[in-house]
Amino acid sequence: MKNLKKKLGLALAVTLSTVTFATAYSTTAEPTTAATSENVNENTIRNDEPTSDRINQFKDIAMYYYWHGGDIQQAEKDIFKGITLKGKYDVVENAFKEATLLDPYDLDLKLSLASTQIIQKKTPEALQTYKQILNLDPNHFNANLLYGVYSKVNGDNSSYKSSISNLKQIDAKKTNEYLQKLETTETILDENLNTSAPADLPQKDHAIVILGYALAEDGSMREPLIERLKAGLAIAKQYPNSKIIVTGGVPKQGITEADAMSNWLISQGIEKDRIILENKSTDTVENGLFSTAILDKEGIKDVTLVTSASHMRRALTVFKEASDFYNKMNGNNIDRNFTNVVYLDYPSLEEAHKVSKDEILVIYRDLIRTSGIWQYPGLQR
Repeated sequence: MKNLKKKLGLALAVTLSTVTFATAYSTTAEPTTAATSENVNENTIRNDEPTSDRINQFKDIAMYYYWHGGDIQQAEKDIFKGITLKGKYDVVENAFKEATLLDPYDLDLKLSLASTQIIQKKTPEALQTYKQILNLDPNHFNANLLYGVYSKVNGDNSSYKSSISNLKQIDAKKTNEYLQKLETTETILDENLNTSAPADLPQKDHAIVILGYALAEDGSMREPLIERLKAGLAIAKQYPNSKIIVTGGVPKQGITEADAMSNWLISQGIEKDRIILENKSTDTVENGLFSTAILDKEGIKDVTLVTSASHMRRALTVFKEASDFYNKMNGNNIDRNFTNVVYLDYPSLEEAHKVSKDEILVIYRDLIRTSGIWQYPGLQR
């Protein structure tokens, strides 16, 4: 614990005094070799430490805030003096900005910075960061792809076409694979959303996948998750032979989303042996990847996804990409069929079918993540 606090400049020990840091976030970075005299102010990242250690400290701070947040005012005081922060992703962004100043040659740090800007929907800033990467390495495949896709989302089709042209010169086969993924996603954007189950779903080799939603701090389920479960329960009663996969692995008070969902379904009369827990995922991308592994193992070709209307197009994109990946990895040719049932979190179904620019941005972000390109290279998918 002592070494870990020193490694983070002790700033997080102050900022996150109510958290046992060693159990909340584990790091694989090397411990600091800087002087540790008791009379040295250790509430800041010190300039008398090796540059690599200081970079790792900023990366650790970024990843901690990405997951847990913290006291923003304390971060302003102890880590980012003179910078006004607005939220936890502001801390992540500024940590990577500081890291890129320490090593302006490290393109992975720049990719991480751009990803945080995308999370905050700061698309122009992210595009500028990707442009820096491409100025340094014009043949960087991932940067070209990300720059092109987000340019298109931002309404700049000329830059998108230029990026695709560059990508074809770098790796034509890989580029064509991504063009197919983008085309599939375009189709999903026009998908009809259903508020009840279709009447002609298969009576066997069919699964209902109910996507999780973050639990409250006391471990209870929030309204969106309960509504998703109600929608899933209706289908489960309509198709009693279908397996039910519940997803979500982030624990609160020792219980995961999948655990809570399973308990609720059982309390509503669903047999326990129908339910399969996917309790390792931390977000939609991992919901898709880890649930697809279960679908493959169970030999299930027909899937009904259940989630909120605002989340469904992203879920369908992720699950389709995950299914294609598993086909490729295992040498299979499973033409998995996806249907959907939504909890309507819009005023009307008509409103739900309108796709905003912000939603498109997040859909493409998660498509790219599911395809294997990490948001934070070497740190976080």
